[in-house]
Amino acid sequence: MRPFDPEPPPPVSRPARALRAVLTALLAALLVGSFVSPAHAAAAPDPARTATLPSWPGNTPNTTGGTDYFIDATHGHDGAAGTSPKTAWRTLAKANATTFRPGDRILLKAGEQWQDEQLWPKGSGSAGKPITISAYGDPGAGRPYIATNGKVPSPFNADGTKNPATVGLTGAIVLRNQQYWDIDNVELSNDDDFATNITKGTAATPYVRDGIMVSINADLLKPGADTIMDHFRISDIHVHNIDGPSYWQKIHYGAVDFQVFGSKSYKEYGTGGYHFKDVRIEDNTFENVELHAVQFAFNWFAADGADAGQYDEKGKWHEGWEQLWVRTRDLYSRDVYIGHNYAESIGQGAIQLADTKNMTVEYNEVNGYLKRYDAVSCALYLWAGADSVMQYNEVYGGPSDEFDGTPWDLEYTNFNVTYQYNYSHDNAAGWMAYMGNSSNSVARYNLSVDDNGVLVKNMLSTNYSPTYFTNNTFVYDGADLDYVHDETFLSRVYFLNNIFYNTSKTTATPWYRRTGALRQAVFSHNDYYEASGTHSPQEPADPKGLRADPRFVGDPADHVTGAGVERIRKAAAHFALRKDSPLIDAGRYNPHLGTEDFLGTHIYYGKAPDIGMAETRIGPQVTDPVDTDPIEEETDNRVDLALGKPVTASSTHPGANGTLTADKLTDGDLTTRWAAADDAAYPITLDLDFGADTTFDQVYLDEYTDSGTNPRVQSFALQRWDPGTGQWVTFAHYDDGIGHDRTVSGFGSVTASRLRVALTQQIATEQYTPTLTEIAVYHS
Repeated sequence: MRPFDPEPPPPVSRPARALRAVLTALLAALLVGSFVSPAHAAAAPDPARTATLPSWPGNTPNTTGGTDYFIDATHGHDGAAGTSPKTAWRTLAKANATTFRPGDRILLKAGEQWQDEQLWPKGSGSAGKPITISAYGDPGAGRPYIATNGKVPSPFNADGTKNPATVGLTGAIVLRNQQYWDIDNVELSNDDDFATNITKGTAATPYVRDGIMVSINADLLKPGADTIMDHFRISDIHVHNIDGPSYWQKIHYGAVDFQVFGSKSYKEYGTGGYHFKDVRIEDNTFENVELHAVQFAFNWFAADGADAGQYDEKGKWHEGWEQLWVRTRDLYSRDVYIGHNYAESIGQGAIQLADTKNMTVEYNEVNGYLKRYDAVSCALYLWAGADSVMQYNEVYGGPSDEFDGTPWDLEYTNFNVTYQYNYSHDNAAGWMAYMGNSSNSVARYNLSVDDNGVLVKNMLSTNYSPTYFTNNTFVYDGADLDYVHDETFLSRVYFLNNIFYNTSKTTATPWYRRTGALRQAVFSHNDYYEASGTHSPQEPADPKGLRADPRFVGDPADHVTGAGVERIRKAAAHFALRKDSPLIDAGRYNPHLGTEDFLGTHIYYGKAPDIGMAETRIGPQVTDPVDTDPIEEETDNRVDLALGKPVTASSTHPGANGTLTADKLTDGDLTTRWAAADDAAYPITLDLDFGADTTFDQVYLDEYTDSGTNPRVQSFALQRWDPGTGQWVTFAHYDDGIGHDRTVSGFGSVTASRLRVALTQQIATEQYTPTLTEIAVYHS
């Protein structure tokens, strides 16, 4: 890899980012004690820093019409008025006992510290008049520092359930059922022993600690109270040293933590509320924190019981933890911006987001995640969200496995979520976790270098609509790569215009580990480059794809690191195409490509889009592209003789609002299904009526699976109806199961007016009866 070649920085959104180089050089001197002991001494003013840094916000007038309250840990006095630096309060407890009004400011003196204290001021601001927590004093002093040292209440009862009275009170700064707050220019920690890593706790000592904890507690809201908490700004803070166990405690915690709590079922609360609105978390630094740097908006409404699940409009069952109910009850948090944050050495997932729509997550840098955790997570992702985009983020230093472990994750129950223009490198678990159960998921114009695990990892459930992986550039070592895909694509996935660049000179790309893994994947106009010159027999069919050297501008073995996320396009430009690249104009247009590439170039120029994450400006600009050859209309040319024909089942499951019926087997849609009743007797028969004598020699069968549903059929028979004898006649029998994409042939040509699929035996280890998505019949 190549270190960053310095260049003048581009304009950034806040002065703190422009001063990052100065702060980095001074960080060790200013905070050296804070990483050794929670009782570090206040830093002395630095004349050079004083001359460089802007004044603290508290040194400027309050423009909102509220009152300023000052807190000085050394010279203050709680009996004073608190309304000037000379009459400052001393302790945070004084602020905690005060109900502040809209426009008020709580100003902590720079260079001071508050040991074993927690800040929980009361009150809410209003539109245009937020309450502010910030700093005042000597511009050369360090940020005011709250070292809570783990002195927070447990959020649990003795039996392990969440305690409504104390849940959400675990931060160095706490806000509960409050809104219109700005927090900036403070330093926080919440660990009593920086040198010792906590690996486990007990029921009495669960170790749940946060930097800033903002919560909605549905149980404590009074009748008629606002259930939507509006306007939060968290910026220019430094949170470090928040420790916790290396396993899941059934609650999230981290540097900045927004959560919604309710002890009863979500069904017992109203709809359309219980969420956050208008939130910005930006220009912050997070180091050595557990579990997360930013955790946003997970809802906890007793959604893990058997009665918490629900069926969607297609009859698909969703467990409560999938949180489809957030969508159906309009509980999404919304209008959220998370940007320009730096996270280093994070215990679990660095930026873990959920239950939010209209979210933009950009220009965040994650340097090391899943450092001290033994279960699933990824670096940056959204769960159960909608209408959101993750872009211009950089992630590196990920774990070697840890189940998911990837930088990004197309998670459960997402609707219209896009990952674009992101740069991930040197992550040993792979590139993208992919869970399914979502609609219109798109990953486009991303760059992945040496994410040598599984490029597209998992897929545990079917989707509502196809997923698109378009114009991504993957550079990897085939000798170190596990697979391109490790499970089985359960629904349609399109791979368009991607570069698969294998640097290994000894090992071809390993594409999959399961037979039929790519059954629902369509590859078109991709480039497959093997440095060894040898292509894998697993390489997918792609009639219009290439096997050419892309001719990158830079050396793929020398990728850019250390540029910083603000200059992420500098790293991406290394993998732009030279003017003599065979990949120019070699792609295909599809509306899911969007309107510009990683480098900001319009899509597209010339005869067709380029392959890879960078478009060249060669040829005339196509200002309003039109997809004249939709890949979605490219289908199997064979005629499915069973399509739309009536099917009669000997048993049908009564659940899912009556949608698990046998007609789903011939509707041509792999996302719908039939299921047998739990008490069905074998053989379970599925009788298809062609309506007239029909000749066929292939039968296609497909079982439904998801994260909790395995293939269930052990043996089955194919039978034709004999009208002369009035009997079913077996012409094929198999005892090796069905699973996914089972095409049965080799029985010759059969002519019959009716076909029976008889499921004769269940897999011994499976508890429930079979469920199938499709029966198709062909005459080759």
